[in-house]
Amino acid sequence: MRELTFIEAIREAYIQEMKLDESVFLVGQDIRGSIFPHTEGLVQQFGEDRIVDTPLAESGMYGLAFGAAQEGLRPVVDFMFGGFTYVTFSEVSITTGQYHFLHGSQQALPLVITAAVGTGMRLANDHAMSVHSTFCHHPGIKVVMPSTPYDAKGLMAAAIRDNNPVVIPWHLGLMMERGHVPEEDYIIPLGTAEVKREGTDITVLANSVQLKNALEVAAKLEGEISVEVIDPRSFEPFDMDTLLKSLEKTNRLVIVDEDWENCGFAGTVSARVVEQGFDLLDAPIIRVTTPNMPIPGGYMENYVAPNPERIEAAIREVCA
Repeated sequence: MRELTFIEAIREAYIQEMKLDESVFLVGQDIRGSIFPHTEGLVQQFGEDRIVDTPLAESGMYGLAFGAAQEGLRPVVDFMFGGFTYVTFSEVSITTGQYHFLHGSQQALPLVITAAVGTGMRLANDHAMSVHSTFCHHPGIKVVMPSTPYDAKGLMAAAIRDNNPVVIPWHLGLMMERGHVPEEDYIIPLGTAEVKREGTDITVLANSVQLKNALEVAAKLEGEISVEVIDPRSFEPFDMDTLLKSLEKTNRLVIVDEDWENCGFAGTVSARVVEQGFDLLDAPIIRVTTPNMPIPGGYMENYVAPNPERIEAAIREVCA
């Protein structure tokens, strides 16, 4: 069974899609210099016309990608860190999300926005904040986030082939995680969750690094509390059917998400479960999220980010 690191899997998706389709190209800051390993060597393989370095000017960088997508190319625009997308947020969110609608559903916009996010590296707020919930707020944009090397390749390939704008942040804490990645071409359909561990007492919905933490807690509690763990993989569209099917069995829910507590993905899912599956619940839903404060740098980060201890405490409280 062939294994790659998470970041190698993203790189393989780039290579696969650029070989399959000459309209695919990458644009971003220091991607020729490979600030992250997922673009290493690509300029030598595909040339400077398809691996486009830009100055530190996010609006110009994104404008290039947006215009190229309007003309039928398939750009992947790399903001380096998710927090930098806010520099050009009107274009990245509102203009991009409304484009298909305002053109009477007649004009595609095949565009991928990617960036590193997440705590664990003690890089402070601008470099560690999660951005997926903010993009989910704007209709017309699909938002997915891989949690394994297998998903990193499959979701990135699916995002590049999609005719809609897709935001696909990836977590810094997973960069060197290793896992099975087939060499052949494959995609993971956007909008499909995956049950990572079956259980009967409680459902935990967790993504990215927090999925890893949830699985760790579920293994620790085996024999005491049977924990079913679901990876949403896709935030928009969200696979509500898989979650409700799980709740038919467990009747309890904890949602773990590294985004802030206010107006986050966890809050939206909680509301939808109450609206669509209230009768399935035997206890209140608990969210394990980041409190409403900027993410501090250094060791103080440990006091705000979700972690296994907080996840276990939430599971025990719901099951009590």
